[in-house]
Amino acid sequence: MKRMVGDISSTNSYSNGGLDPLLPRLYLIDASVYVFRAYYSVDPAVQDAYGEPANAVFGYGMFLCELLERRRPQFVVAAFDESLTTSFRNALYPAYKANRPPAPPDLKRQFRLCRELTVALGIRTFASRRYEADDLIGSLAERCAPQGPRVFVTSDKDYAQLLQGEDRLWDVARNRWLDAAGVADTFGIRPEQVADFLGLAGDSVDNVPGVPGIGAKTAAALLAQWPSLEAVYEALDTVPTLPIRGAARVRRLLVEHREQAFLSRRLATIERYVPLCCDREDLVWRGGDRYILDDLPLPERLRQRFRRVLAEAL
Repeated sequence: MKRMVGDISSTNSYSNGGLDPLLPRLYLIDASVYVFRAYYSVDPAVQDAYGEPANAVFGYGMFLCELLERRRPQFVVAAFDESLTTSFRNALYPAYKANRPPAPPDLKRQFRLCRELTVALGIRTFASRRYEADDLIGSLAERCAPQGPRVFVTSDKDYAQLLQGEDRLWDVARNRWLDAAGVADTFGIRPEQVADFLGLAGDSVDNVPGVPGIGAKTAAALLAQWPSLEAVYEALDTVPTLPIRGAARVRRLLVEHREQAFLSRRLATIERYVPLCCDREDLVWRGGDRYILDDLPLPERLRQRFRRVLAEAL
Protein backbone atom coordinates (compact mmCIF):
# COMPACT_ATOMS: atom_id res chain seq x y z
CA MET A 1 0.00 0.00 0.00
CA LYS A 2 1.60 3.25 -1.09
CA ARG A 3 -1.10 5.69 -0.05
CA MET A 4 -4.17 5.79 2.16
CA VAL A 5 -5.81 9.15 2.89
CA GLY A 6 -2.74 11.36 3.06
CA ASP A 7 1.01 11.31 2.70
CA ILE A 8 3.23 10.06 5.47
CA SER A 9 4.04 12.64 8.11
CA SER A 10 6.97 13.28 10.39
CA THR A 11 6.83 13.26 14.16
CA ASN A 12 8.75 15.63 16.38
CA SER A 13 12.14 15.46 14.67
CA TYR A 14 13.51 14.42 11.30
CA SER A 15 16.71 13.36 13.05
CA ASN A 16 15.34 10.53 15.18
CA GLY A 17 11.56 10.56 14.94
CA GLY A 18 11.24 11.85 18.49
CA LEU A 19 12.63 8.66 20.01
CA ASP A 20 14.35 8.74 23.37
CA PRO A 21 18.05 8.36 22.46
CA LEU A 22 18.68 6.41 25.66
CA LEU A 23 16.22 3.63 24.82
CA PRO A 24 17.58 0.58 22.95
CA ARG A 25 15.66 0.22 19.71
CA LEU A 26 15.05 -2.68 17.36
CA TYR A 27 15.34 -1.72 13.67
CA LEU A 28 13.30 -4.01 11.40
CA ILE A 29 14.29 -3.50 7.77
CA ASP A 30 11.92 -4.25 4.89
CA ALA A 31 14.93 -5.02 2.71
CA SER A 32 13.16 -5.74 -0.57
CA VAL A 33 11.72 -2.22 -0.66
CA TYR A 34 15.21 -0.76 -0.71
CA VAL A 35 16.60 -3.28 -3.20
CA PHE A 36 13.81 -2.40 -5.64
CA ARG A 37 14.28 1.31 -5.02
CA ALA A 38 18.00 1.05 -5.74
CA TYR A 39 17.50 -1.04 -8.88
CA TYR A 40 15.24 1.57 -10.44
CA SER A 41 17.01 4.69 -9.19
CA VAL A 42 20.76 3.97 -9.34
CA ASP A 43 22.64 4.22 -12.65
CA PRO A 44 22.47 0.76 -14.31
CA ALA A 45 26.04 1.33 -15.54
CA VAL A 46 27.33 0.57 -12.01
CA GLN A 47 29.18 -2.75 -12.14
CA ASP A 48 30.54 -5.27 -9.66
CA ALA A 49 34.02 -6.79 -9.58
CA TYR A 50 33.07 -9.21 -12.39
CA GLY A 51 31.71 -6.50 -14.67
CA GLU A 52 28.08 -7.45 -13.95
CA PRO A 53 25.42 -4.77 -13.32
CA ALA A 54 25.36 -3.91 -9.62
CA ASN A 55 23.12 -0.86 -9.33
CA ALA A 56 20.71 -2.54 -6.87
CA VAL A 57 23.60 -3.93 -4.82
CA PHE A 58 25.32 -0.55 -4.73
CA GLY A 59 22.23 1.47 -3.77
CA TYR A 60 21.02 -1.05 -1.19
CA GLY A 61 24.51 -1.44 0.28
CA MET A 62 24.91 2.32 0.64
CA PHE A 63 21.52 2.47 2.35
CA LEU A 64 22.66 -0.15 4.89
CA CYS A 65 25.89 1.76 5.52
CA GLU A 66 23.97 4.95 6.18
CA LEU A 67 21.67 3.18 8.60
CA LEU A 68 24.48 1.51 10.50
CA GLU A 69 26.59 4.67 10.65
CA ARG A 70 23.85 7.10 11.58
CA ARG A 71 21.78 4.91 13.91
CA ARG A 72 24.32 2.56 15.48
CA PRO A 73 21.51 0.07 16.14
CA GLN A 74 21.79 -2.17 19.14
CA PHE A 75 19.29 -4.56 17.55
CA VAL A 76 18.65 -4.93 13.81
CA VAL A 77 17.11 -7.48 11.45
CA ALA A 78 16.21 -7.57 7.73
CA ALA A 79 13.48 -9.48 5.92
CA PHE A 80 13.41 -10.27 2.20
CA ASP A 81 10.46 -11.17 0.00
CA GLU A 82 10.61 -14.53 -1.78
CA SER A 83 6.87 -15.17 -2.03
CA LEU A 84 5.53 -13.04 -4.88
CA THR A 85 3.42 -15.94 -6.20
CA THR A 86 3.73 -18.54 -3.44
CA SER A 87 2.50 -16.87 -0.25
CA PHE A 88 -0.53 -18.14 1.65
CA ARG A 89 -2.38 -15.09 0.32
CA ASN A 90 -2.10 -16.41 -3.23
CA ALA A 91 -3.90 -19.56 -2.08
CA LEU A 92 -6.69 -17.42 -0.63
CA TYR A 93 -6.89 -15.12 -3.63
CA PRO A 94 -4.94 -16.14 -6.77
CA ALA A 95 -5.11 -12.59 -8.15
CA TYR A 96 -3.17 -11.24 -5.18
CA LYS A 97 -0.25 -9.17 -6.55
CA ALA A 98 -0.94 -10.65 -9.99
CA ASN A 99 -0.63 -7.12 -11.38
CA ARG A 100 3.11 -7.12 -10.66
CA PRO A 101 5.49 -8.25 -13.40
CA PRO A 102 8.15 -10.80 -12.44
CA ALA A 103 11.52 -9.41 -11.45
CA PRO A 104 14.08 -9.30 -14.29
CA PRO A 105 16.73 -12.05 -14.08
CA ASP A 106 19.40 -9.45 -13.37
CA LEU A 107 17.44 -8.11 -10.40
CA LYS A 108 16.96 -11.65 -9.05
CA ARG A 109 20.72 -12.17 -9.20
CA GLN A 110 21.33 -8.89 -7.37
CA PHE A 111 18.70 -9.78 -4.74
CA ARG A 112 20.73 -12.86 -3.84
CA LEU A 113 23.88 -10.78 -3.50
CA CYS A 114 22.04 -8.17 -1.42
CA ARG A 115 21.02 -10.84 1.05
CA GLU A 116 24.56 -12.21 1.18
CA LEU A 117 26.04 -8.78 1.91
CA THR A 118 23.39 -8.17 4.59
CA VAL A 119 24.48 -11.35 6.36
CA ALA A 120 28.15 -10.43 5.93
CA LEU A 121 27.44 -7.10 7.62
CA GLY A 122 26.26 -9.03 10.67
CA ILE A 123 22.55 -8.37 10.20
CA ARG A 124 20.26 -11.34 10.81
CA THR A 125 18.06 -12.00 7.76
CA PHE A 126 14.80 -13.86 7.18
CA ALA A 127 12.90 -14.92 4.06
CA SER A 128 10.07 -17.35 3.31
CA ARG A 129 8.19 -18.66 0.30
CA ARG A 130 4.97 -18.85 2.35
CA TYR A 131 5.11 -15.57 4.26
CA GLU A 132 5.92 -12.10 3.01
CA ALA A 133 8.56 -9.84 4.48
CA ASP A 134 5.97 -7.84 6.42
CA ASP A 135 4.68 -11.06 8.05
CA LEU A 136 8.20 -11.97 9.13
CA ILE A 137 8.81 -8.46 10.46
CA GLY A 138 5.41 -8.38 12.15
CA SER A 139 6.16 -11.66 13.90
CA LEU A 140 9.64 -10.57 14.97
CA ALA A 141 8.18 -7.30 16.23
CA GLU A 142 5.51 -9.16 18.19
CA ARG A 143 8.12 -11.34 19.90
CA CYS A 144 10.12 -8.25 20.87
CA ALA A 145 7.24 -5.91 21.71
CA PRO A 146 7.65 -5.96 25.52
CA GLN A 147 11.36 -5.16 25.29
CA GLY A 148 11.42 -1.65 23.89
CA PRO A 149 10.41 0.48 20.91
CA ARG A 150 10.55 -0.89 17.38
CA VAL A 151 11.50 1.08 14.25
CA PHE A 152 10.00 -0.29 11.03
CA VAL A 153 12.36 0.76 8.25
CA THR A 154 10.11 0.90 5.19
CA SER A 155 8.06 3.14 2.93
CA ASP A 156 5.15 0.65 2.98
CA LYS A 157 2.34 2.12 5.06
CA ASP A 158 0.76 -1.33 5.60
CA TYR A 159 3.20 -1.46 8.53
CA ALA A 160 1.22 1.30 10.24
CA GLN A 161 -1.03 -1.46 11.62
CA LEU A 162 1.90 -2.63 13.78
CA LEU A 163 2.57 0.72 15.49
CA GLN A 164 2.03 1.03 19.22
CA GLY A 165 3.55 2.94 22.11
CA GLU A 166 6.95 4.41 21.16
CA ASP A 167 7.20 2.54 17.84
CA ARG A 168 8.01 4.41 14.65
CA LEU A 169 7.72 3.81 10.92
CA TRP A 170 10.74 5.35 9.19
CA ASP A 171 10.69 6.12 5.47
CA VAL A 172 14.45 6.46 4.98
CA ALA A 173 14.42 7.92 1.47
CA ARG A 174 12.32 10.87 2.63
CA ASN A 175 13.62 10.79 6.22
CA ARG A 176 10.06 10.87 7.46
CA TRP A 177 8.73 9.27 10.60
CA LEU A 178 5.29 8.09 11.64
CA ASP A 179 4.07 7.07 15.09
CA ALA A 180 0.73 5.69 16.28
CA ALA A 181 -0.72 9.14 16.90
CA GLY A 182 0.41 10.23 13.45
CA VAL A 183 -1.61 7.45 11.83
CA ALA A 184 -4.81 9.06 13.13
CA ASP A 185 -3.65 12.56 12.25
CA THR A 186 -2.58 11.62 8.72
CA PHE A 187 -4.98 8.87 7.67
CA GLY A 188 -8.02 9.44 9.87
CA ILE A 189 -7.88 5.94 11.35
CA ARG A 190 -6.10 4.18 14.20
CA PRO A 191 -3.29 1.65 13.65
CA GLU A 192 -5.52 -1.26 14.59
CA GLN A 193 -7.97 -0.18 11.85
CA VAL A 194 -5.51 -0.22 8.95
CA ALA A 195 -6.48 -3.73 7.80
CA ASP A 196 -10.19 -2.89 8.16
CA PHE A 197 -9.57 0.23 6.07
CA LEU A 198 -7.95 -1.82 3.31
CA GLY A 199 -10.76 -4.36 3.50
CA LEU A 200 -13.10 -1.53 2.52
CA ALA A 201 -10.98 0.64 0.22
CA GLY A 202 -8.76 -2.07 -1.25
CA ASP A 203 -5.15 -1.66 -2.31
CA SER A 204 -4.34 -1.36 -6.01
CA VAL A 205 -0.61 -1.83 -5.35
CA ASP A 206 -1.17 -5.39 -4.06
CA ASN A 207 -4.30 -6.02 -6.17
CA VAL A 208 -6.49 -6.27 -3.06
CA PRO A 209 -10.04 -5.60 -4.33
CA GLY A 210 -11.82 -4.15 -1.28
CA VAL A 211 -15.42 -3.03 -1.84
CA PRO A 212 -15.83 -1.62 -5.36
CA GLY A 213 -17.09 1.95 -5.21
CA ILE A 214 -15.80 2.64 -1.69
CA GLY A 215 -12.71 4.80 -1.64
CA ALA A 216 -10.33 5.99 1.03
CA LYS A 217 -12.46 8.87 2.30
CA THR A 218 -15.59 6.77 2.64
CA ALA A 219 -13.68 3.95 4.33
CA ALA A 220 -12.16 6.39 6.82
CA ALA A 221 -15.59 7.90 7.48
CA LEU A 222 -17.09 4.48 8.22
CA LEU A 223 -14.23 3.59 10.58
CA ALA A 224 -14.56 6.94 12.32
CA GLN A 225 -18.10 5.90 13.16
CA TRP A 226 -17.43 2.22 13.97
CA PRO A 227 -14.23 0.59 15.26
CA SER A 228 -13.98 -2.41 12.91
CA LEU A 229 -15.29 -4.09 9.78
CA GLU A 230 -17.50 -6.33 11.91
CA ALA A 231 -19.00 -3.29 13.63
CA VAL A 232 -19.69 -1.62 10.26
CA TYR A 233 -21.62 -4.67 9.10
CA GLU A 234 -23.51 -4.96 12.38
CA ALA A 235 -24.73 -1.39 11.84
CA LEU A 236 -25.61 -1.65 8.13
CA ASP A 237 -29.10 -0.23 8.63
CA THR A 238 -27.57 2.90 10.12
CA VAL A 239 -25.15 3.54 7.24
CA PRO A 240 -27.74 5.40 5.06
CA THR A 241 -28.16 7.97 7.85
CA LEU A 242 -24.48 8.96 7.85
CA PRO A 243 -23.51 12.41 6.53
CA ILE A 244 -21.46 10.96 3.67
CA ARG A 245 -22.10 11.26 -0.04
CA GLY A 246 -24.23 8.45 -1.43
CA ALA A 247 -24.75 6.81 1.98
CA ALA A 248 -27.60 4.60 0.75
CA ARG A 249 -25.45 3.42 -2.14
CA VAL A 250 -22.60 2.69 0.27
CA ARG A 251 -24.89 0.39 2.25
CA ARG A 252 -25.85 -1.45 -0.95
CA LEU A 253 -22.21 -1.89 -1.93
CA LEU A 254 -21.35 -3.23 1.51
CA VAL A 255 -24.16 -5.78 1.28
CA GLU A 256 -23.20 -6.88 -2.25
CA HIS A 257 -19.50 -7.27 -1.47
CA ARG A 258 -19.48 -8.46 2.11
CA GLU A 259 -17.43 -11.62 1.45
CA GLN A 260 -14.90 -9.66 -0.61
CA ALA A 261 -14.50 -7.05 2.12
CA PHE A 262 -13.55 -9.64 4.72
CA LEU A 263 -11.29 -11.47 2.26
CA SER A 264 -9.56 -8.18 1.46
CA ARG A 265 -9.01 -7.49 5.13
CA ARG A 266 -7.46 -10.93 5.54
CA LEU A 267 -5.11 -10.24 2.63
CA ALA A 268 -4.09 -6.89 4.14
CA THR A 269 -3.55 -8.16 7.68
CA ILE A 270 0.11 -8.62 8.62
CA GLU A 271 0.73 -11.96 10.30
CA ARG A 272 2.25 -11.66 13.76
CA TYR A 273 2.69 -15.28 14.76
CA VAL A 274 4.88 -16.85 12.09
CA PRO A 275 6.95 -19.54 13.88
CA LEU A 276 10.49 -18.16 13.99
CA CYS A 277 13.38 -19.46 16.08
CA CYS A 278 14.59 -16.09 17.22
CA ASP A 279 14.45 -13.70 20.14
CA ARG A 280 15.69 -10.16 20.69
CA GLU A 281 19.19 -11.17 21.78
CA ASP A 282 19.66 -12.99 18.47
CA LEU A 283 19.26 -9.62 16.73
CA VAL A 284 22.09 -7.78 18.49
CA TRP A 285 24.34 -6.10 15.95
CA ARG A 286 27.98 -6.86 16.72
CA GLY A 287 29.51 -5.80 13.43
CA GLY A 288 30.16 -7.92 10.36
CA ASP A 289 32.78 -10.15 8.79
CA ARG A 290 35.25 -8.29 6.56
CA TYR A 291 36.64 -11.49 5.09
CA ILE A 292 33.22 -12.62 3.85
CA LEU A 293 32.58 -9.15 2.43
CA ASP A 294 35.93 -9.25 0.63
CA ASP A 295 34.86 -12.47 -1.08
CA LEU A 296 31.70 -10.89 -2.50
CA PRO A 297 31.90 -9.36 -6.01
CA LEU A 298 31.00 -5.83 -4.89
CA PRO A 299 31.67 -2.50 -6.57
CA GLU A 300 34.96 -1.28 -5.13
CA ARG A 301 33.53 1.97 -3.79
CA LEU A 302 30.92 0.00 -1.84
CA ARG A 303 33.55 -2.42 -0.54
CA GLN A 304 35.60 0.48 0.83
CA ARG A 305 32.52 1.93 2.49
CA PHE A 306 31.76 -1.38 4.17
CA ARG A 307 35.30 -1.56 5.50
CA ARG A 308 34.93 1.88 7.11
CA VAL A 309 31.62 0.93 8.69
CA LEU A 310 33.02 -2.27 10.17
CA ALA A 311 36.18 -0.54 11.37
CA GLU A 312 34.11 2.06 13.21
CA ALA A 313 32.02 -0.71 14.78
CA LEU A 314 35.03 -2.27 16.52
